[in-house]
Formats: sequence, C-alpha cells, structure tokens
Amino acid sequence: MITATPPTRHHSPAHTWQQDLADAVTSADELLALLGLQPTDVALDPDAAGFPLRVPRGFVARMRPGDPHDPLLRQVLPLALEGRPVAGFIDDPVGDSAARRAPGLLQKYHGRALLITTEACAVHCRYCFRRAYPYAQQVDPVARWDSALAEVAADPSIRELILSGGDPWSLSTGRLDALTRRLRGIPHLARLRIHTRQPIVLPSRVDRALLDWLAGLPWQRIVVVHANHAQEIDADVAAALTALRDSGATVLNQSVLLAGVNDSADALVALSERLLSAGTLPYYIHLLDRVRGAAHFEVDEARARQLLAEIATRLPGYLVPKLVRESAGEPAKRAIAAGWPAT
Repeated sequence: MITATPPTRHHSPAHTWQQDLADAVTSADELLALLGLQPTDVALDPDAAGFPLRVPRGFVARMRPGDPHDPLLRQVLPLALEGRPVAGFIDDPVGDSAARRAPGLLQKYHGRALLITTEACAVHCRYCFRRAYPYAQQVDPVARWDSALAEVAADPSIRELILSGGDPWSLSTGRLDALTRRLRGIPHLARLRIHTRQPIVLPSRVDRALLDWLAGLPWQRIVVVHANHAQEIDADVAAALTALRDSGATVLNQSVLLAGVNDSADALVALSERLLSAGTLPYYIHLLDRVRGAAHFEVDEARARQLLAEIATRLPGYLVPKLVRESAGEPAKRAIAAGWPAT
C-alpha cells in the first residue's frame, strides 16, 4: 500500500474536517462583513433561500478583503442577477433526469455510470448545474444504493463508476468504505472516479483516514477536483492535492469558464501553472451549463475559443485543458477546438 503524508494545516490545525464543515459561513451579511464589505457594495439576491449561501471559512480567507469583484467571492455570493429570467436557462441543463437508470444512478456515456452519493456539498457554487436537482425525488438514502449497485453489477459494459453528488467526500470515510466494499463484488469494474471540490474548498478533508481508504482501493483511482482560479490553491490545498497524488491516485482538475472569475488568458495560464505545481493536471474547462440563475456567468463560445487559442501559445500542451460543452442527450461531451487563428 502506498502511504501518503496528510497535509500540514496552516489555518486550523486543531480542527477536524467535520468541524470546519460545520463552521461554514451561511449568511451573506456575515461573509461581506468578514471581507470588510457592506451590503450596499453588491446587489444581493433577496430570494436565495432555495439555494442558500454556504462557504467554508478557509475559502473565505483566500478572498481579497474589500474587493466586491474578487473571483472567489463571485463564485459563492448570491446576487440579484440570479433572479433574472433568461431564455434557455433551465433547471436541468445537461439532461440528468433523462439519464436516470435507477435511484441515484445516471448513465449518459458508454462504459461509465455516475452514482449520486449525497446531496451535500461543502460550498454552494452559484453556477452549479445541479442547484435545482430533485435529490429527494431521485435519490433514496434509505435504500443505501441497493438498486443503483444492482444495476451496475448487472451491466458488464460499465467499466468505470463515477462518485458524484453533491460531493461524495461530504460522506464520512466510514460510509465511503462501506460503499466501496460493496463495489468490490462487481468484477467488471476497472476504474473508480471521484468528482470532488472538497480538496479545494475544505483541504482538511484530505486526512489520514481518507488517504488510507483511497490508497487501499483495488481499482485505478482518478480524483477529479474543481478549481476555477489560481487564488483558490493556497499552501493547504497544494498539500492536499500532493497527498492525493502520493496515495496512488491520478489527480485531474476540471473548471468552468466564468465571466468575472477566469475569463482571461492570464487567469487561465496562472491556474494551469498553479495546478501543476501541486501535482494536478488540467483536464476540462467547461462552457457554462445553462442552469437557471447562472446566466450572468456565461462566456460565449467565440470568446472561449479565443482564450484557449491564446493560452495554447503560452503553455505546453499538457497544461491546456480541453474546452468542452455538455449537452443533454449527446453521446459524449462536445470538444470545442481553438481556432487558428481564433474566430
């Protein structure tokens, strides 16, 4: 077994990840006060109760005080723009409901299926494509994934299972271990992929127990984290990402192209370079999933092509993420090539 060293904490060494999670900021007024801002500095959404603010304090600590346009703040602060109806922005922009094979199990693409393990996340990103997902209707926690796992076991074409959510690492390590013990009985599984934002927003989650669990899994392990801006990756996050890699996992990053956050070549170059320094390779950069409430984040495809063409001239190929769009009903994510010259 590969033994990885848990990262040294710089902010709250005495806290467990559960304590850090419970201590998250859930009030817009408190968040603004922590940054020395006033409610009059931003136009807040008065009706954000359906998708409330939630952000760990360690993530807040990486925001620039006094800057209402900080790229990390913009990702989590509910703005009045969310209430503006925009044609084409809907509750299920990527066709999750149509892809449901069993409670909590989605399959869109050949050879792999996705298990929605929990609705819980450490952070509520305002552009989240599952912000309106009907978890209570489509995931039955009492069933303990019985029907979903039975469906996977009965289909030998499924070679890869993706743990998603919510965030699967919102579950305790004991619960994760109980799940993966059941997966060991499915002989055709070759890979386990985990989609998680926890190492970025809550690096204390990457503790000894999690690393031991990850290192002990019998499959190829791919951990796909989610960072959108280099400012998100401080020393604690870099240490967590390095520890995941040292546990034997392949660690990749996917991001979303977001107006006012990372829609510049300088920001995207800095993100790729910061990821590499933490042992993580850029994987995808997604065009915005057109979920209701997120239209103010959209960067159009022509501008996205220009940005990718520019960063391709400034970075080696392995640091240029694939620009993609996910569309309901398509058999794969659609790759969007950078034009030469950009158009």
